Amino acid sequence: MTPREASQASLEFGGPLGVTVMLVLLPATMFHLLLVVRSGPARLLGPPTYLPGLEELWSPQALLLLFIWLGLQVALYLLPARKVAEGLELKDKSRLRYPINGFQALVLTALLVGLGVSAGLPLGALSEMLLPLAFATTLTSFIFSLLLYVKALAAPVSALAPGGNSGNSIYDFFLGRELNPRLGSFDFKYFCELRPGLIGWVFINLALLIQEAELRGSPSLAMWLVNAFQLLYVGDALWYEESVLTTMDIIHDGFGFMLAFGDLAWVPFTYSLQAQFLLYHPQPLGLPMALLICLIKVIGYYIFRGANSQKNTFRKNPSDPSVAGLETIPTATGRQLLVSGWWGMVRHPNYLGDLIMALAWSLPCGVSHLLPYFYVLYFTALLVHREARDEQQCLRKYGHAWQEYCKRVPYRIIPYVY
Repeated sequence: MTPREASQASLEFGGPLGVTVMLVLLPATMFHLLLVVRSGPARLLGPPTYLPGLEELWSPQALLLLFIWLGLQVALYLLPARKVAEGLELKDKSRLRYPINGFQALVLTALLVGLGVSAGLPLGALSEMLLPLAFATTLTSFIFSLLLYVKALAAPVSALAPGGNSGNSIYDFFLGRELNPRLGSFDFKYFCELRPGLIGWVFINLALLIQEAELRGSPSLAMWLVNAFQLLYVGDALWYEESVLTTMDIIHDGFGFMLAFGDLAWVPFTYSLQAQFLLYHPQPLGLPMALLICLIKVIGYYIFRGANSQKNTFRKNPSDPSVAGLETIPTATGRQLLVSGWWGMVRHPNYLGDLIMALAWSLPCGVSHLLPYFYVLYFTALLVHREARDEQQCLRKYGHAWQEYCKRVPYRIIPYVY
């Protein structure tokens, strides 16, 4: 079977028809959320109270701001890194090198924004630009994805992603044909994965906090919690940036519209939904409830970080004292599967921690509206789908050893539930 035949035999997301729907549905959902969150009813499933015209969506100033932001993050990416890490071995036996300086980029961005605010930069006004910024970012994502597709036409077969070589142009445009598109040493997928969108999310949240303070005299406790929880999440992702090199996004998925739009637009404009909601729909939050929500966040983070750290330590050095005593299952590839510790509890304990943290982000918004819980609902569906993709990948890779692991660890994400 040729690579293209193999790809066609395992089309994901409903094949060409499914991805065509998603090309429309994903941007439409993002704009729906941005519109309904500022409306009075704030109904997740109801229509927006109004539809903006093109004059409200298109803004040269928003496009310029987006390009300034992307340029800043590119410049920070190119700064000398505290560490340069090697990725996993590719088809041609080579290994790509990646700068590990994402946390450095976050800190330097914070310093620059802080200096700007102290000099009079109206960061709070960013909250009024979210619609045109989202529109500019969506257009940029489509054009960027098209350029990536054209670039991949000249890429060697060894550089193509396993799933992005179906021969259907729409499907391959969505999933991405090339696994690691680069310009020199600049890796587009790796850059977008954790930099402009994730750091942008933090500063959109901060702008919403400043705007709330300007409107009401001070930020609410609920807004402080949402900002703090999500800053911790982003900071953790960038501090442990090297671990992204072993994720499905990097090692398996091509870089097309799915990841480009997701990284650049979906993350900053939909993940900031809780902070947006609190700006337009302030919620009272007492100290006892705030402490309970903090406890939920701590539990989720403890599971998430503990599981990821254990996995990463084991992959780097199975003889490390912290993991040397864990039970494993040998595989035909020579690698070992952890079957005790966090990974003996459920097959994806990091996903469990992620979902608990997602709930903690939404609880400061109260329980009167479903809208702030969109992230929990969406992320649950995303992780269940991702877990199913993981299962297929691992079964193909590890065969009988994976089947044995599934018998030993029957629950996928939530113990005794799923």
